[in-house]
Amino acid sequence: SDFIYPLFIEEGENIKEEISSMPGQYRWSIDRVGEELAELKELGITSILLFGIPKHKDPQGSEAYNDKGIVQEAIRYIKKNFPEFLIITDVCMCEYTSHGHCGILDDCEVLNDETLKFIAKIALSHVKAGADIVAPSDMMDGRIMAIREILDENGYVNTPIMAYSAKYSSNYYGPFREAADSAPSFGDRKSYQMDFRNSKEYFREVEADIEEGADFIMVKPALAYLDVINAVSNISLPIVAYNVSGEYSMVKAASQNGWIDEKGIVMENMFAMKRAGVNIIITYHAKDIAKWYKNKEVIF
Repeated sequence: SDFIYPLFIEEGENIKEEISSMPGQYRWSIDRVGEELAELKELGITSILLFGIPKHKDPQGSEAYNDKGIVQEAIRYIKKNFPEFLIITDVCMCEYTSHGHCGILDDCEVLNDETLKFIAKIALSHVKAGADIVAPSDMMDGRIMAIREILDENGYVNTPIMAYSAKYSSNYYGPFREAADSAPSFGDRKSYQMDFRNSKEYFREVEADIEEGADFIMVKPALAYLDVINAVSNISLPIVAYNVSGEYSMVKAASQNGWIDEKGIVMENMFAMKRAGVNIIITYHAKDIAKWYKNKEVIF
């Protein structure tokens, strides 16, 4: 019950495509994702985080807020066929823009305030489709307030926001960018994601998100930032850690080479996050852990 399992939903039909850099993880089309959801349900994992991979991309990321977009249609499918799932949606533009950045560009500059309008539209479209929680990952200043205002104006006053509050410009995201087809076509995201060398910035980011109305505070990545997790763990909101793709893939690669005990390492990592003060863990390991637990191969 502490886990959220990420799912990559790709526009198209009959798609179950393994992500080469993330063994055991797949891109799913809506007509096939029921296979994965049925297994998750049987294992007791009923909280999921959706990422969409559209066919069409443009500079404004218009498919992100298309009411018939890939994530919106996936939400409707899941709510109809698997109503017991809690659906969290990633709210960002990088998977939908032709340039791969998380916002609207002016030449090579990401426009913070202009992007807020689009991020808010995306969140609203997800909630209208049936999302239970929205999770903005773009890292634009003011995004939590912009989302809270548009949701409240449209009557969704009780829909929670899971804020990617301390999201670092990290080298651990490499496999995800293959999984979500979201690598920037030029430059990097250091102008709007956090510098991992900075030891104080996360306080300001977390404080700002709380003031703007966030309901969950997330730290991403997890393992290299246990100090940050611990430092913010005394706040009154639930703390979420995102155990990201690179952290997952390193464990999988080492395990496949026979260099480590996968179960032992994974559980050690999970308990490290819990010790640091995490309430909820987003992890690609969740399904494996549930299987190990069911088979009494690990003990909590």
